[in-house]
Amino acid sequence: MKKLNTKSIVMLGVLTAFVIIFSTTPIGSIPIGPLVITLNIIPIALASITLGPTGSVIIGAVFGIFSFLQASGVIQGTAFAQTLFSISPVLTLIQCVVPRVLDGLCAGYIYKAVSKFNKETACFVTGFFSAFLNTVFFMTSLVTLYGKTEYLQSMINGRNILIFIVAFVGVNAVTEMVSSTVIAGAVGVALQKAKLVQTPTVQAS
Repeated sequence: MKKLNTKSIVMLGVLTAFVIIFSTTPIGSIPIGPLVITLNIIPIALASITLGPTGSVIIGAVFGIFSFLQASGVIQGTAFAQTLFSISPVLTLIQCVVPRVLDGLCAGYIYKAVSKFNKETACFVTGFFSAFLNTVFFMTSLVTLYGKTEYLQSMINGRNILIFIVAFVGVNAVTEMVSSTVIAGAVGVALQKAKLVQTPTVQAS
């Protein structure tokens, strides 16, 4: 675990600010159908690169909390999320927070592992998996928590669950993966060159 220093605190604050901006303004959300393409996965990837698993878990939790606020109507969100909230606020809290925390945790360890071989490649790999895992965890929790509800059953409409998932998030997921890979990768490499990323050390055996 990286030591909590002034540089880390500043970076955590900056990335938290980006999540808040992306969550409360149209900048970070591009609606397509019932879902939105979100840019909030990019701060998770950047937290993984600059702060490690602990930092990316924190940013993931912040993302999840603001997703819940959108679903609850405190800040503007999608009709889909607000419908889930009307079915069960508790399940919606789990749906919003847990997948994003898991995304941050996994992305943090992915960067940590890959960076031991190539730091620049690790930035792009982390950007990709931040988006990919967010989709996997989000859809898994959605089907698990709401799969038997009348609302989701009407959307599945008797289809195979995998076909439903691909149809439901296809364009969104691919777009998020491409944007997160390119942006998080490029910014991560720039932060490395600016000496804002600590190099993981490998302990001698």
